[in-house]
Amino acid sequence: MAHLTYITGGARSGKSGFAQSLAERCPGELLYVATAGIHDAEMAQRVEMHRRVRGERWRTLEEPLELSERLPAATEGVGGVLLDCMTLWLTNLLFHHEESRERVLAEVERFIARLPEIEAPLFIVSNELGLGIVPENRLARLFRDLAGEVNQRLAAAADEAWLVVSGLPVKLK
Repeated sequence: MAHLTYITGGARSGKSGFAQSLAERCPGELLYVATAGIHDAEMAQRVEMHRRVRGERWRTLEEPLELSERLPAATEGVGGVLLDCMTLWLTNLLFHHEESRERVLAEVERFIARLPEIEAPLFIVSNELGLGIVPENRLARLFRDLAGEVNQRLAAAADEAWLVVSGLPVKLK
């Protein structure tokens, strides 16, 4: 497996921009793995803006659910891979698997088990959700807890981990 870098932080903290700057240090063509779905005009505008910012070195794989299946083959021959973001992937999995914690975690474990098949440096972005208050409803608590557990697993598997706060990256490991 190539070098795995995990980048976390709050919403709009600058983590995606930081991850992109790290990935762009890699030579050759780069792969952006998007887990978000486009469900309205505002989201479509955001996606288009991000594509323009990334530039021509980047190609995009849009995959909201099947990362374990599609990522290894999609990364062949690229210089670096930016997966943005794990939190959106977890959201997609949680609803796809009808809020089953066990099924979501099984899919995450399958994803982590396939990481050694990826030869290009991989940069994974995920939101840090555990700094706020305890959510008031069961689904929000389930999501927060899953995100925390998955983030811990990814950080443990990573060669390098960063926390981005107010645009400032802090190296964790």
